[in-house]
Amino acid sequence: MHDGHEALVVDPGDATPVLEALRSMRLSLRTILVTHHHGDHTGGVSALHSASSATVYGPARENIPRPFTALNHGDEVQALGLRLTVIDVPGHTAGHIAYFCDNLDGAPALFCGDTLFCGGCGRLFEGTPAQMHASLARLAALPLATRVCCAHEYTLSNLAFARAVEPQNTELERHSQHCRRLRDAQMPTLPSTIATELAINPFLRTGAASVVQSACAHDPATNPNDPAAVFATLRQWKNDFR
Repeated sequence: MHDGHEALVVDPGDATPVLEALRSMRLSLRTILVTHHHGDHTGGVSALHSASSATVYGPARENIPRPFTALNHGDEVQALGLRLTVIDVPGHTAGHIAYFCDNLDGAPALFCGDTLFCGGCGRLFEGTPAQMHASLARLAALPLATRVCCAHEYTLSNLAFARAVEPQNTELERHSQHCRRLRDAQMPTLPSTIATELAINPFLRTGAASVVQSACAHDPATNPNDPAAVFATLRQWKNDFR
């Protein structure tokens, strides 16, 4: 993001493309936001900080390249005239955070790292299914128009799994066709929106009868009355899905 003069970058895994963009657009990097400690999100932080002296913000409970300003749930970051609120979203990692802006170019925006993807969610490397389910519920409660700016273009593979879970979901099929057309044109499918994810993402639909039925059919030991248990079955199913 930039205002024509100063820029903000989220989760820079590689400094080189960021530095090239800054040079070509004649921008000064002022802010670096980090959602979690994985190298594909932090690999460029040190070089960018050295080149720009930008302020680095990241989760208080994770090992982020120093120096950085440690953030906890409810903290706010002011950058580029924007206010970004920190949301704790453990699950993918133990201290993962997201950043929510209630007005970015006229609509809300969410920078959620590897917690929520279009049609999917991150693997559980450090957290529990219950933690991730609660984190996704927190994001699902954001305004429907919120743009979901996630960190990876995993959409088509995620939607293939979602269709296996809910083959009769017409909105899911429509969105899948839309995303295939975008990728065929070498266009990104992102950002998504919270409204879209509530309609097509099985990990946000663990209370939907069709999703519960599929989860229980996949693993009969699943408790159909426990959305976190349904989530756990879906996540394990997705881990093994080909």
